[in-house]
Amino acid sequence: MKIKNIILGLLSFSVLALTSCEKTFDQLEKDSNRAVQVPASLVLQAVEYNVMNDNGRPFSAEMRWNQFYCSNYNYYANNEYNLGQMPNQYTTLKNVVKMEEEAKKLGLPDVNGYSALGKFFRAYFFDQMSKRVGDLPMTDALKGITNTAPKYDSQKVIYVQILKWLDDANADLAAVIARGETVSGDFYFGGDLKKWQKVVNAYRLRVLITLSKKDTDAELGVKAKFAEMVSNSTKYPLLGSNGESLQFVWNSFNKYPSNPDNFGFDATRQNMASTYVGFLSSTQDPRVMVTCEPAGSDLKAGKLPSDYTAYRGAGSGDNIDDMAKNAGLSNGAGFAPGIYSFQSRSRYYQNYTGENTFLVGYPELCFNIAEGYARGWATGSAEDWYKKGIKASHAFYGIVEGANTFTYSKTGTKDAADQTKYTVNFNFDTYYAQSAVAYDATNAIQKIVSQKYAAFFMNSGMEAYFNWRRTGFPAFSSGVGNGNSNRIAQRWIYPATERTANATNYTAAITSQYAGKDDINDVMWLNK
Repeated sequence: MKIKNIILGLLSFSVLALTSCEKTFDQLEKDSNRAVQVPASLVLQAVEYNVMNDNGRPFSAEMRWNQFYCSNYNYYANNEYNLGQMPNQYTTLKNVVKMEEEAKKLGLPDVNGYSALGKFFRAYFFDQMSKRVGDLPMTDALKGITNTAPKYDSQKVIYVQILKWLDDANADLAAVIARGETVSGDFYFGGDLKKWQKVVNAYRLRVLITLSKKDTDAELGVKAKFAEMVSNSTKYPLLGSNGESLQFVWNSFNKYPSNPDNFGFDATRQNMASTYVGFLSSTQDPRVMVTCEPAGSDLKAGKLPSDYTAYRGAGSGDNIDDMAKNAGLSNGAGFAPGIYSFQSRSRYYQNYTGENTFLVGYPELCFNIAEGYARGWATGSAEDWYKKGIKASHAFYGIVEGANTFTYSKTGTKDAADQTKYTVNFNFDTYYAQSAVAYDATNAIQKIVSQKYAAFFMNSGMEAYFNWRRTGFPAFSSGVGNGNSNRIAQRWIYPATERTANATNYTAAITSQYAGKDDINDVMWLNK
């Protein structure tokens, strides 16, 4: 009888326990403390990270395509322009939409900090995608299951909208700033929307320069928009220094791409490219001594690290096997004094922070204003802004008037015995007086874009390449090393998913733009 009572008791306890569990699960489903939405601030952080991460990191394939450095060991990489599929930013754009929705759930007005930044992000990501491929789904895009096969907008329509988004973002930010409001989660500027407003306007100037081949199109209104922006600093505040740039700051968690962890792997697998090094060394520009090392063979021959002729790069179009031999590599192992410069291992491999990476930088702004003036879009001194751009780039690398001390490490280690310090005197007026540097109205675009190219070193994504594609400056190296029948590709191809999930509209887009071919050598509307 006791045993029976014990069994009945256990069964009763089990039923109560199960009932209790069911109530607990019900309560968890309705727990008021459980998050029912993702905060707009958290979504903002994800979007901001993708602004940097998806469009060209330092020492990435994109930087080889910018011809800043070359791979000299084919096992790991090469210098071919296999641009491949366009980076697909629609997932990030969906997050932009979600960020705006969550901001509204907080009770914010229709025009708020998140919605204003959302317009900038739309402009940024559509610009990054369109100048890689051409036409894109835009008007019908981002509508979820209500439209799974969006039609493509023409590239012109996209850029009309990009300019409007940026202008609206500027106006909206001004209104939000006037109300004293801000945003949370912003790791670039800590929610300082005044700084964001300057970035928005700097980016709009970039887009106007991107459209230089279309500056007579009345609907785009490139000239008038540029003139309005540079003549009205109250309505369109602009970046005023390097410190106001939109830039990514690296740390021990988000490590600079070249760092002590991969020093042994790739420090000598890539040497500098002649397009970059040749421009600086030929004009005795000390930036080359900050970012590069002197060639080992020149040091062995008796040249000093302070000798500009000791800095040499390889042609990005060179045969990679020849490049490996000339770099001093033997089957990819070991290092011997070669004829090319390596990246500065004392700058880029001895810590995890490297250097801040401009996404929208003040030096670029200066050169963009200089180019607009040089093209006659407004009245102003192109030379003054050209000088400002050069000086801002020099300042980024810590170059000052007078004595500058640089460090060359023979093996790239932190060992004090391995460090060679040397001093080079620099005078800007002397540097600027060179015919290859001094502003010249007869070839102003070449001068401006070439100096902008030097300021783009390892930053601003593919802007160096996009500027070359638009103007032809500086002259890029081409040859067998580029692949693609010795050619530098002109565009990316569309994502494979478009060919399967949106085939009708994809086919119509490549037919109207490229005679039915989705080919990396086709020239898009933007560059015609």
